[in-house]
Amino acid sequence: MDALDILTDLENVIPYFQAIFSADEHKVIGYEVLGRYNGINGIESLGPFFLDESIPEEYKNEVDKAVLTKALDKATEVKGDFLLFINRDADLLMYDDGEEFLQMLMSYEERGMDLKRIVLEISERNYTGQSQHLDHLLVYYRTFGIKIAIDKMGSESSYIDRIGELAPDIMKIDLLALRSTSTSHMYQNVLYSLSMLARKIGANLLFENIEMVHQLQFAWKNGGRFYQGFYLHHPGEYFIDPAIRKSQLGAEFHEFISYEKKKLTSILQLTAKFQIKLNELLQKYRKYSSYEELLKCLSNELTDVAFRMYVCDEDGFQKSANIFYDNNIWVLQDEYVNKNWSWRPYFLENIIRMQNEKKGILSDLYSDIETGGTVRTFSYPLDANEFLFIDLSYNFLDKMEVLLN
Repeated sequence: MDALDILTDLENVIPYFQAIFSADEHKVIGYEVLGRYNGINGIESLGPFFLDESIPEEYKNEVDKAVLTKALDKATEVKGDFLLFINRDADLLMYDDGEEFLQMLMSYEERGMDLKRIVLEISERNYTGQSQHLDHLLVYYRTFGIKIAIDKMGSESSYIDRIGELAPDIMKIDLLALRSTSTSHMYQNVLYSLSMLARKIGANLLFENIEMVHQLQFAWKNGGRFYQGFYLHHPGEYFIDPAIRKSQLGAEFHEFISYEKKKLTSILQLTAKFQIKLNELLQKYRKYSSYEELLKCLSNELTDVAFRMYVCDEDGFQKSANIFYDNNIWVLQDEYVNKNWSWRPYFLENIIRMQNEKKGILSDLYSDIETGGTVRTFSYPLDANEFLFIDLSYNFLDKMEVLLN
């Protein structure tokens, strides 16, 4: 694709529109504008053109302007209040301090385009300017009702440290790496963390590059409000019926809901079984003289279930040694006595829950700091001030498939 061929043939530079669907209505709520070139080889993406660093910025601006002009022309011709997602590289946007982009949008506002329908997808992939200047521009755009989305989250160009500064309305998370169902739990944990961050700052999550149903399920499960990708709809020249996937999404979300309810029910039932089992074991070994003696007795009963156990007080100070399953034997690790774990997420919250509810709690999945393995912990109140922690082994979790989801 030759840059000069494109620049001298702007008539054949056209916009394509990729539909974005919502979780709450199961309908199309907007479109991402994508650049295409209708040349001798047929329709080609302009992505390589915009990413080619050897092409002068003024060339890219001319092509970008042609794509956007035609996209806005089409958007003003049809009825509807759908959002229009417009990609802008930060360097290109700041080429003239963002003035031409804003003036173009304002000219279409005079033709009936509500600027509240515009979502600016900003990418700082190779931005060379000052972040402060860009931030001021985005704040200025927002005074016109323009929404801001951070692009390429969850990819190699993600920039989590900028989220707090930009305070985006929408965070786009790329699920390209999640095409395989065998993608590591570590990667999924990173995406889960992004979803938690979005919740904290009040941003909506848009998951893109959804190509398979398990990606859609992951996006739904992790708080995605908006969805985009070939699995739902391929980009095209025209806007589509907003309800084109309504019945499909309704049926798939119903399956997701049913699966999640069954999983949660199974986890609650398993938690209840742990509770009964621990009640029985503690009654059996109630006459222990030290925590280490208790842990040794419990380890003989829980070899197929746990790989680590210890006792803490209500402030998170460890009152016992660890007992750790290593090379088919249980060993005591005295160096853990008096360590404090109150800094761990949810630790104090779970202590208060156990004190009030007087029953054990099964944690969510997390990666163990020391072993790096995927674990869950069952916490159990020994009395009002002391609590038993049992780290469940991966082999046990694997047998109970529901515990690894």
